[in-house]
Amino acid sequence: MPRFAALDLDAAFAHLAAADPVLAALLEQFQPRAPRPEHGLFHDLVEAIVSQQLSGKAAATIMRRLHEAVAPTGDMTPEAVLRTDHEILRGAGLSNAKARYVRALAEAVVEGTLDLAALPGLDDDAVAAQLTRVRGIGRWTAEMILLFSLARPDVLSTGDLGIRNAVMRHYRLPALPTPAELETIAEPWRPHRSAALLLLWQSLDNRPPLEAPREDAAD
Repeated sequence: MPRFAALDLDAAFAHLAAADPVLAALLEQFQPRAPRPEHGLFHDLVEAIVSQQLSGKAAATIMRRLHEAVAPTGDMTPEAVLRTDHEILRGAGLSNAKARYVRALAEAVVEGTLDLAALPGLDDDAVAAQLTRVRGIGRWTAEMILLFSLARPDVLSTGDLGIRNAVMRHYRLPALPTPAELETIAEPWRPHRSAALLLLWQSLDNRPPLEAPREDAAD
């Protein structure tokens, strides 16, 4: 299996401090920690779907209720999701669409159209391509998996509203930056854009996602 660069915050922060004076100033106030995944990829994908268009606090509450409904005494698995009635998923707090998306994810894993075990051996673009084939998973969800589950070092989420708000604030922009504008601002951050995202999120005193974008393109 190919080995890809992992998130190295010491090297990343040194690069960012030298490359961008705005981030250098933020690094004097904040020191984000590296993501430490506690669950498997399936759980993380379900959590990312739940988080779409929600605050982090609301998503965490629904995720806890969902876990209690689907697998109260064990891990959340695709099989456990498929054994759970749609209305029970809804009762845990999922919207009708998100209940369908979680079930679609479980079906893709069980049927083998999405091989989660293969994802760590794929490059970033290939991971995103595999994930966004599943109904309900768009680019933002794939980016969160790349950063928080696979610890890839150079992820930039141009659609994330938290990141755009942080950039608008700290770079003193008159309005939210467009994705293209954010790409330009973030160019000096390469190849450590993931660390910049962690820093910008922390500067808003909010763990990601502050508010996830819509993922309708995956529906």
